[in-house]
Amino acid sequence: MKKAVLTILLGAAVLAGCGTTGEPAKQAGPGKGGVAWSRCTGLTGPDGRPLPADAAIQCGAVQVPLDYDEPGGRKIDLALIRVKATGDPLGSLVFNFGGPGASGVDTLAMAAKAFGSLGTRYDLVSFDPRGVERSSGVKCGGELDALLAAPTGADGDAMSKKFAAACEKDSGEILPHVGTVNAAEDLDRIRAALGDRRLNYFGFSYGTHLGAVYATRFPANVGRFVLDGAFDPTVTYEERAVTQATGFAHAFDAFARDCVARTCDLGTDPAAVRGAVEKLLDGLKSKPLDVGGRQLTYGLAQLAVITPLYAKAAWPVLEQAAAAGIKGDGTALLTLADSYTGRRPDGTYSTAMTSMQAITCADTTERPTAADMARIDDRIKKVFPILSADGTATACGHWPVPGDDAAKRIDATGSAPIVVVGGKGDPATPYEWATRLNAKLRTGVLLTYEGEGHGAYLSGDGCVTRTVDAYLLNGKVPAATTCPAA
Repeated sequence: MKKAVLTILLGAAVLAGCGTTGEPAKQAGPGKGGVAWSRCTGLTGPDGRPLPADAAIQCGAVQVPLDYDEPGGRKIDLALIRVKATGDPLGSLVFNFGGPGASGVDTLAMAAKAFGSLGTRYDLVSFDPRGVERSSGVKCGGELDALLAAPTGADGDAMSKKFAAACEKDSGEILPHVGTVNAAEDLDRIRAALGDRRLNYFGFSYGTHLGAVYATRFPANVGRFVLDGAFDPTVTYEERAVTQATGFAHAFDAFARDCVARTCDLGTDPAAVRGAVEKLLDGLKSKPLDVGGRQLTYGLAQLAVITPLYAKAAWPVLEQAAAAGIKGDGTALLTLADSYTGRRPDGTYSTAMTSMQAITCADTTERPTAADMARIDDRIKKVFPILSADGTATACGHWPVPGDDAAKRIDATGSAPIVVVGGKGDPATPYEWATRLNAKLRTGVLLTYEGEGHGAYLSGDGCVTRTVDAYLLNGKVPAATTCPAA
């Protein structure tokens, strides 16, 4: 899934007809346990570089059990971040920005201004979920460079096995406890520590799954909930892979049409654009590009191509980076790949990729074999060759701990209304998943976005922004609504 790309655009808006819900969860003073807030240190931007200190941004922690079956046993700290409301606060609004594995601490520090309208009435809060970055982040030795930059023809199954063994060695104690059900339990501990009677929540991408599981387990504690870029957790690994390949194929075709309309450096018609990018990637299979002592391989270039497809505003970046790659300069493409994988300028990585693997494998009992992956890859090649793995890496096939399907059960009966946002042009969490999640919740209200990109609220579409803000700020529950692109 990965996190929503945080791009802000301006757009006209049409506010949909709305109903009204009750009052939000008012702040009730310090909750049990409380949070000791202080100025943040060590925050980083998407390029891995330090963010400047900001007195308006505070950090803290909440202690939770490592194993909820043994609540008196070992505890871990969950890292929190808060941006205080600029006006009279309604309470806290807690964010999860996706992944799974995105650092909510770093992301909110970088993107708080994007939620400025909400920040007038809410303390904006986010956190690093268990197994992510500062919250006992999953580490897997020094295997990521080799795994991500593996040359075509490498034994992906063997490399996956080695990677899983490294994860077990470095993070074996946390791995059995990083699943979404445990994260939902954590979320309720955070709610209590913030002093909120009910949880007001904004989840993007994977954050919609976490929010849905929370609403299933704690329906009476649901305040105002928005789930944007919705994920259906009941899909199989194969269905998810093929559906997302289809979504990215449509997004690439939309990019290609847009590129040609703007006089494109990659070709004079959409088919030529796709052909140019496919030829670039095919060439990297046998001859990677040297980039400052590193190599832009086929696999890294794939990540570079799909990264800008998450947001329409980033499409010109894809055009420029691919055009440069065709001319032999892979610098921009490698930078895009690094932004996806969380590789920092010093060669170290955030836990984004390792945390994603750990949480994904914890949330399912599926364990695809190398043969399964080869079959799935054959299907992907027919849909969108640019996403073909061209190998046998087995994802959860060699994972050292068994998964659990508990996080696939969604039913929020008894909760307050939950606004589910789905985009018709979303490549990572296709619209059909939003309709399915909305139905499973039983308390969902579907907001449809007729536009491109992963996630709708940050697309700049005024209709989406006003509808969501009216709900979160004023309690106006939208009817089933369709928002045109701005």
